[in-house]
Amino acid sequence: MALLPLRAWTNRARRWLWHRLFFRIVFGERAADGRLLPLTRLSPTTCIEHEDQLQLADNVFIGHFNFIEASHGVRIDAGVQITNYVSIVSHSSHRSLRLMGDAYGEVPEGGRPGFVAGPVHIGGFSFIGPHSVIEPNTTLGKGCLVLSHSRVRGDFPDFAVIGGAPATVVGDTRDGDAVLLERHPAWRPHYEAWAGRGEAC
Repeated sequence: MALLPLRAWTNRARRWLWHRLFFRIVFGERAADGRLLPLTRLSPTTCIEHEDQLQLADNVFIGHFNFIEASHGVRIDAGVQITNYVSIVSHSSHRSLRLMGDAYGEVPEGGRPGFVAGPVHIGGFSFIGPHSVIEPNTTLGKGCLVLSHSRVRGDFPDFAVIGGAPATVVGDTRDGDAVLLERHPAWRPHYEAWAGRGEAC
């Protein structure tokens, strides 16, 4: 029993050290084109494949244990928050693999049947909830909110609340924003500076 306090302290110290060395999210990142992104935070536990095809804006947060596969292009605009355990993929090969079996390694004329590929664009100031999948050929407008455990494919308008598997529009983020802006009117100019713009953020 005398060892229990020592073990507890050792466990706590080990977790603290591991967090500081490997799980700490810090400000500052570089885009694929070399631009400095001083307000972007990217967890070291996030796996990015084809990083050269990832267009990353500043003031983006990407949390722990995410997977971004950008071979056919992924664009993440300013102010986007991607929580944890999110997958963003720009291609899907599982249908082709089932159809072609052992011949999948060959690329027939006309391409692999059932292979899906296309870009992903996440509009500015959007939020992606945990355990969600953003599939190829998906565009989210600015100010969107993707609920946790959603499977998202297709085009979604600005300010959409998106949920389900497959995901559909289930609300509008401006409804909740209006309530907050009533309580905190001093922030309205900041909100309107990005939400009121017609162009992409």
